[in-house]
Formats: sequence, structure tokens, C-alpha cells
Amino acid sequence: MLKIDGSQKSGSGTILRLSVAMAAILNQPLHIFNIRKKRPQPGLKPQHLEAVLTAAKLCNATLKGAKLGSKELFFYPTEIKGGDVKAEIGTAGSIPMLLITVIPICAYARSPVSIHISKGGTDVSHSPTINYLNHVFLSALERMGLKTSLTIHKYGYYPKGMGEVSIKVQPNPKLSAFRFEEFSHLKSLKGVSVCTFLAEKNVAQRQAKAAEDFLKAYGYEATIKVINDFSNPLQKGSSITLWTQNMENVFLGGDAIGELRKSSEIVGKEAARNLLREIQARATVDFHLADLLVPYMALAEGESVFLVRSMTSHLDTNIWLSEKVLGVKFATSGIGNLYKVKKKMS
Repeated sequence: MLKIDGSQKSGSGTILRLSVAMAAILNQPLHIFNIRKKRPQPGLKPQHLEAVLTAAKLCNATLKGAKLGSKELFFYPTEIKGGDVKAEIGTAGSIPMLLITVIPICAYARSPVSIHISKGGTDVSHSPTINYLNHVFLSALERMGLKTSLTIHKYGYYPKGMGEVSIKVQPNPKLSAFRFEEFSHLKSLKGVSVCTFLAEKNVAQRQAKAAEDFLKAYGYEATIKVINDFSNPLQKGSSITLWTQNMENVFLGGDAIGELRKSSEIVGKEAARNLLREIQARATVDFHLADLLVPYMALAEGESVFLVRSMTSHLDTNIWLSEKVLGVKFATSGIGNLYKVKKKMS
């Protein structure tokens, strides 16, 4: 049985998410305790609980301790069969974070997987936006050989959520290693600026223009798609996501979410500034993507490497947990203002 102390390293939900995914892939029972120990409200919140329940559906796992507020969980997986799975968060809890939990499991399913998630948040704080997940994270996974197709049915924001997303995953247990270690010529920047039931205030347009103007001042042209969305009448909101385009071995993104008393112009500039920081550092993956890629590097055959501008607590945690559970070895070293992260050959 895998025994994981959730108070180690970041002491956050990332330990829970990755532990459950690895246990399912290895088909080994898991006992995780001190769940989210270092967070203000430790234990399972609705989004964490639904992520665990969805993972359990994928591998027909038996659960003990799977309830709100629980700080201890037993997870007994069986074969990952695939098929259709439904999930319902019921709050503005992050749909992208739920998907981050289960997508690695889907890669090892016996048949294609279709997951439908409802009543959650697509664009909420402390989480990547759903468009970042789609255009940056899933693009990087496709480079490794994992094909997915994501559809946004309803955008969902804090505090009501009510977002709805579906994803199809074509399993591939033989992921390809990668070498993202050279910042190639930057050809173009893309983006999506979304507002839901805020079209009369031109929120999406203003976010996009502010981002375009900010990037142009630094010599970068961006093409940003404006979406005036009417999918969710129960919760107004907005977001903007930007990313590098047509760079074979570089995956950089930046996003921002609208909030009360935060102007659309500030939201647009925030996303642009986040992306510009990555470009100017000449990283090959942005610092949010870095920790998300670690488990896939660990699972892929061969040596993978990327350059990132910051060693975050989540990146450090995912490296530690991957080494502990999967028996792989990573090496990190400084190269100028960047960090080189490498999964070494066994």
C-alpha cells in the first residue's frame, strides 16, 4: 500500500491529486493522511472530493474516508476501463483542477474516456482557466502523444459556478519523452477573451485591447479572439488567456480572471504581463505548466527536460512525489536566470 503524508512539501491539494492518479495507474491501494494539512481549511473540499470520486469511477475503486472535510483517505483501485463518466462539483470549485487529477488516469484506460463535468468553476482563482488548460496544457500533452478534445458548454465563475465542460481522451500508456530546452523564434501570440452576460459593457473587448496594447508596447503582436458568452445566466464573469503559438518546443501561457472592482483593462494587462514575464525569461514552459508536466515526464519512457523561470512549491512537490511513488529520478540545475528540470534515464 502506498502511504503518503499530505503535510509534506507544499501540504496542498496537489499531493492528493497526484497520489490518487498514481495509485490508479499503478493499481495499488493508497492511504493518504494529513490531507491539505498546510491550507487554511485542511481536508477535502467539494472540488477535491469530486476529483477523488471521479478518479474512483474511472478505475472502479473502493473508497474509505471520502467525505467533505476528511483529512484521511483510503483508495483501492482496480482496472482502468474507460468509457463515459459524469462528475458534478456543486460549487464554484475548479473544473480544471478536477481534470488535472483524472487525465493521467485516462491515459492508461483500456478504452477511450469521455468525462462530463457540471456545476463547477471553469475560471476561478488559484486555478488555471479552462482556456489555459485547453490551449497550453493539453497542447503540451498532445506533443507527448496524448490526444484530447475539450468542449466548454458553460463558463462558470465564483461564487455560483454552474460551469459545464466535457472532455474526450484517447488512451496512450506509451507517452513520448520531450526535450524543451531551447527558446525558439517567437512567431505569434494567440488569446481568448471571454465575458459571460457582460457584453453590454464590452468587457471581453476591453480585456483583449488592453492585452494587445500592452504586448505591442514590447514589440509583440497578439491575435485575441473575443467571446461574448451567454451560456450561464446564473453567474456573470470574465477571463482572458494568452499563449505562444507555432513554437514546436515552447509552451507558455498567461491568464487572468475578472473580479468585482477590477477593471477589464487591469485584467487584460495582468494576463499580458504574466505571459510577457515568461517570454522575457526565455523559458520553454511557464511556471504553472511546469509542475503539471512532471507526472507525465515521470511516466514517459526516456529522458525529458524543460526550462522554467521559477522553482515553485508545487513543482518541488510533484518532483518529490513522483520520485517517491514511481521510483524515477529528477535533476534540477540553474542555467542563467532559468532552472533546468530533467527526468533522468533509469
